[in-house]
Amino acid sequence: MQGVDLIITITDRTRSEAFSDWFRSHGIPLVLTALGQGTAATEVLDFLGLEATEKAVLFCVAPRSPKMVRQAARELWLDVPGQGILMTLPVNSIGGTTAKEYLLHGQEGEAAMEREITHNLIIVIANQGATDQVMDAAREAGAAGGTVLHAKGTGMELARKFFGVSIASEREILLILTKNETKNAIMKAIMSKAGAQTPAQALVFSLPVESVAGLRTLDQEEA
Repeated sequence: MQGVDLIITITDRTRSEAFSDWFRSHGIPLVLTALGQGTAATEVLDFLGLEATEKAVLFCVAPRSPKMVRQAARELWLDVPGQGILMTLPVNSIGGTTAKEYLLHGQEGEAAMEREITHNLIIVIANQGATDQVMDAAREAGAAGGTVLHAKGTGMELARKFFGVSIASEREILLILTKNETKNAIMKAIMSKAGAQTPAQALVFSLPVESVAGLRTLDQEEA
């Protein structure tokens, strides 16, 4: 399969429709939007000119196209502080010809090129209400901020077998976009200070990010 990316965009909720319309106008039929909450400190919000931290997180699958990423950065003003961050993560396969045709419309994406991964998306799954504990640990290791999604988990009855503790079904998912050189330190800090044996009961993993738009914002508020 030629190159396909999962595109994740994080922006202010007031801009979610404009972002969704932009993706659809560029031939992407399915754009999923989740409501999230930012974790930026007050001084970061002041810098970005934001009055609140309500976020929209958009997910879509598209043929790999660095040109489209550059176009999105330009037309959605992603390099202007407070407008949002876009990242692409590689997709290995799509299940079924029908699904592939629906998502890609027969378009072929560019083949992946060998290049150094400079950013990673750290995903933390923690108990509801544990955002501050997780982010305090992450910030001490170099993270500037993140975005929180609320979720409900299944299979929690197996947690005791693996971790020796019960884990609540009400969970929070934290997305932390970080530069590669700080990834390991942030993950270790979260595991040490907010891991499975703490009240946060956090599980953490990371995914490689192929490209990012909105880096000027990232310098102030990572995701």
